Amino acid sequence: MPHKIDRRSVLKGSLAATTAMVLPWKAMAQDTLRIGVVLPSPEADVGWSHTLMEGIRSVQGALGDQLEVTVLENIAEGPDADRIANGLVAEGHTVLMLGSFGYQNGGMQIAQRRPDVSIIHASGFMTAPNFSPFTAKYWQGTYLMGMAAAALTETKKIGCVGAFAIPELITSINAFMLGAQSIDPEIEMSVVWVNSWFDPASEQAAARALISQDVDVIFSNAQDTPSVISLAEEEGVYAFNLNSSMLAYAPTRYLGVVGTDWGPHFTRLVEAHLDGTFPGENFWLGMEHDTVFTADWNPNIPADVIAAIEAREAEIRDGTFIVFEGPLIDQADTERYADGVAMTDAEILSMDWHVKGITTPLPN
Repeated sequence: MPHKIDRRSVLKGSLAATTAMVLPWKAMAQDTLRIGVVLPSPEADVGWSHTLMEGIRSVQGALGDQLEVTVLENIAEGPDADRIANGLVAEGHTVLMLGSFGYQNGGMQIAQRRPDVSIIHASGFMTAPNFSPFTAKYWQGTYLMGMAAAALTETKKIGCVGAFAIPELITSINAFMLGAQSIDPEIEMSVVWVNSWFDPASEQAAARALISQDVDVIFSNAQDTPSVISLAEEEGVYAFNLNSSMLAYAPTRYLGVVGTDWGPHFTRLVEAHLDGTFPGENFWLGMEHDTVFTADWNPNIPADVIAAIEAREAEIRDGTFIVFEGPLIDQADTERYADGVAMTDAEILSMDWHVKGITTPLPN
């Protein structure tokens, strides 16, 4: 298993000293590939960091004794993360998996300075021959969740607790709205931004605020804890989340999960590093790559809606249905894309506006 270090341990001393305390996991070897993993939150049993680590474990399963993995969790974006990533490289880690958008600038500086180091980076827009970001097309799954939400809401009000107002999360929210509108055009959505990847108290407060507005289906968007999901269960409203299943925290009110499987992608990139063919590309992976999937659908969703969801998912997979295709109207009632005009990948990746039906304005 990988050895893990949290932020407090790292900040007590040098990375070299901290790593040395946990090396009994495996003896060092000249031909060992050292992978450093930096996570923005504790791995826990669910959520974003947990899913990333499931991907890393897939790499270990494929490559076995060729690897040594060091995991540093709960690392805040900013100077600490930059120093820690540099420390991993100084200690001989030649592959880094940096698990948060806010690690991008520091990671790119390492890539430019150390062409022998390959960096797998979560989200972002920068690339280099040895710097490869990856993003999931979550919006493919959240569209389907919108269809389910429309079938179960009694108030016609759905909501979202969002981490940060970045395009990756905005697209997921917009697709959720579009999916709901495909079933019931009268549905409206409110959004509360908590401006954190890991703040259970603020996440629950945001969810309570939505429930007080009669929202009865909540999208927990990029929360790394089950705080929103468990509260929804307590309050009797439906909820769903991204990345990994949280069904155990809401056995009766779990709408489902838009899950991700990073194992095959991580394995391909690590093998490419070993072969000297690491692709410095921006990978945007979805259902058609078997990276994004939906699961744990609530049994209260009517059978005809489940059938419609399954049919739509098949169309998304084979490309015959495009989520972000016009007519697309924004919340100011302005037509952004005419009927039949699809957004390009670049436009989706930079989306900074909400579709009609979302009542909360985006932060400036």
